[in-house]
Amino acid sequence: MQLDLVLRGGRVIDPSQGVDSVMDVGFQSGRVAGIGAELNGAEVKDVSGLIVVPGLVDLHTHVYWGGTSLGVDPLRLARGGCTTLVDAGSAGPGNYAGFLEHVIRPSSPVRVLAFLNVSFAGIYGFARRVMVGESGDLRLMAPAEAVEVANANRDTIVGVKVRVGLHASQYSGVIPLDIARQTAEELGLPMMVHIDHPPPTLEDVLARLRPGDILTHCFRPFPNNPATAAGGVRDAVIEARKRGILFDIGHGMGSFAFKTARTMAANGFAPDCISSDVHALCIDGPAFDLLTTMSKFLCLGMKLDDVLRAATAAPAKALRRSDLGSLRPGSVGEASILELKNGKFDYVDVVGERLTGDWRLEPRGIVLNGQLWKG
Repeated sequence: MQLDLVLRGGRVIDPSQGVDSVMDVGFQSGRVAGIGAELNGAEVKDVSGLIVVPGLVDLHTHVYWGGTSLGVDPLRLARGGCTTLVDAGSAGPGNYAGFLEHVIRPSSPVRVLAFLNVSFAGIYGFARRVMVGESGDLRLMAPAEAVEVANANRDTIVGVKVRVGLHASQYSGVIPLDIARQTAEELGLPMMVHIDHPPPTLEDVLARLRPGDILTHCFRPFPNNPATAAGGVRDAVIEARKRGILFDIGHGMGSFAFKTARTMAANGFAPDCISSDVHALCIDGPAFDLLTTMSKFLCLGMKLDDVLRAATAAPAKALRRSDLGSLRPGSVGEASILELKNGKFDYVDVVGERLTGDWRLEPRGIVLNGQLWKG
C-alpha cells in the first residue's frame, strides 16, 4: 500500500506508546497510518538524524492576534514546531466570535483551541504601558454568557480560564475563581487557573481546584511559588497532585524561575505539562516559544522522553482529546520534526537568572492533515 506521506528514518519518540526507535512514520487520508520499517509513500521525506514526535501541543498561548494587545501570530508559533495552540483566556464571551472568525478559522490547518475567559472581554488590558487585570472588576464576570458561548462552540472551546492574583484580580481574592468553577461545572469542562502575587494564596487556590483542573504558572518565583524556603514542596501542592490537579508551566514573562524548577526537581516533582505562555511581551524573551521552554527543562536534567510527553500526550490528556498527542494509527495526521542540538546555549528565566545549557530543541517542520506544512 502506498501512503500519502512517509517520514523516513527519523528517531521516532512517542511517549504515548513507549516508542523510541529509528523508523518510518506514514500518513494516509489525513491520519497516522502507521509506524515501522520501509513504509512506501507517494511523498517520502528523509528525516534521518532528526526526531519525529506527535504534533506538539502548547497548552498555554495567547494568539488572539490583532484582537487583544497581548496576542501573537499563531502561524509564527506553528513555524516553531507546534501543531496545536491552546489560547489561555485571551477572549471572553463578549469577543469570542471575533477570535473565532478572524484568528481560529483562518489559521487552519494549524489547530487553535481555547480556554474561554470567564471575564466578559477576556484579557483586554495587557500591555507595557497599560495593565488592567480583567478579574479585578467583578462587574465583568460573565458566567451565564460564558456557558452560552462555550456550548455554542464545543468544537473549539476546551475549558474555562480565570486569572487570580494581585496583578490579575487586585483584591477580589478567590471570588473570580469561585465563579469560574461554577461555570466549568455547568459545562462539564476543566478550568485553567492563573496565579500571581497574593491575594489569594496558593493554598487558597489549590483548595478550590477539582481533579483535572490545571494550575498554570506552577513553577513561578516567590511569592506564591510551590517550593518552601527550606527546599521542600508545599504540603498543599503535594496534596493537590494526589487529588488529580494538573500542574502546567506557563512560562510567560513572569512565571518561571530556574530556582523553583531546581527545587521541585530535587523533590521529584515534575510538571505535568510544559507550555510557553507566549504573548506579545515575552515572545522575544524570556519565553520565546515552546521549544525554548522545553529546552530549559532538558538543561535542568529532565529526561527527553519526559519533556516530550509534557508537550504531547500530557496536554492532550488534559484537553480530553484522545486523538491528539500520539502517533497511534488512526490519530490525527500530525507530527513535529525536531533537531536536538548539543553545544553551549544561553537561557534566561523571568527573574534574570542565566543558564548555560548543553541542549537545544529546534524545529525542522511539521505535518498537518497528513501533509508537510508549507506555511
